[in-house]
Amino acid sequence: MSIDNRLVTLVGGSGFLGRYAVRALLKAGWRVRIVERDPRKAWYLKSQGNLGQTQFVAADIRKPATVARALQGSDAVVNFVGILKGDFEAFHVEGAANVAEAAAAAGAESLVHISAIGADAASASAYGRSKAAGEARVRAAFPGATILRPSIVFGREDQFINRFAAMQSAPVVPVLRSAVKFQPVFAGDVARAVRAAVEQPGDFAGKTFELGGPDVLSMMELQRWIASETHRAPNFVEVPDSIGGALAKLTGWLPGAPITVDQWLMLQHDNVVAPGADGLGALGVAATPLAAVAPGWLVLYQRNGRFGRKSAA
Repeated sequence: MSIDNRLVTLVGGSGFLGRYAVRALLKAGWRVRIVERDPRKAWYLKSQGNLGQTQFVAADIRKPATVARALQGSDAVVNFVGILKGDFEAFHVEGAANVAEAAAAAGAESLVHISAIGADAASASAYGRSKAAGEARVRAAFPGATILRPSIVFGREDQFINRFAAMQSAPVVPVLRSAVKFQPVFAGDVARAVRAAVEQPGDFAGKTFELGGPDVLSMMELQRWIASETHRAPNFVEVPDSIGGALAKLTGWLPGAPITVDQWLMLQHDNVVAPGADGLGALGVAATPLAAVAPGWLVLYQRNGRFGRKSAA
């Protein structure tokens, strides 16, 4: 696909993952339209592109008419919208269908839908079921859509690695589901995968890709690695499943709860690329190791920040 004067619309493009895709697509020369309920949240991205290269539009994926207006004139569409708790049906299912239907009506040549590893109609978690239902609705409305299922996504602004790093200063760190495995994928790699899918719809149309990095780590291994990088030495305590499950049930409904019941159910299964699944390599993207990126910002969690770096011997 020639990108000369082409317009790609990113729904939810100002979020953690979206911002990486915005930069990748602007750098490639695309005109980028960012759709948010409150476009002011995306204005910080304006400086990433040339004059007139970035647009900002208000829409709510729960309201089909607003989505249809926002996607008019789009050559390509990417849907990044996802939530970890709340009304999964509204955002992951109906919202995803609204975007796919509007993309088809707008005549877009490609649609990339960001789902997640764990999308499964038979999942015990509402999150996993809603992701699967959303994929089905997207396929029905836009059969040529490319579906990307990332594992846990890491990057400087993430809410996963950073959350655990912030805990390392405590003398004791409880660890839930210590044996469950993750395959963290760098946000920049997912952005490159998005760009590939947008620019080569003929190669990737109608396909599903599971995106994971080169490292597979258990929850405990990940915690210990973060502690090492931040020069911390807390006592890690494995929390028995009986206590972890009870904690989720008793406190999960509270604002700011450490874990909800649905998140607890998600942790019952490894979050890794399925054997034989197409991944980053199939999209022409080399996977970035966690150790190649994360230490650059994890230094901020050391006792004296950058001044606490250990000097070379």
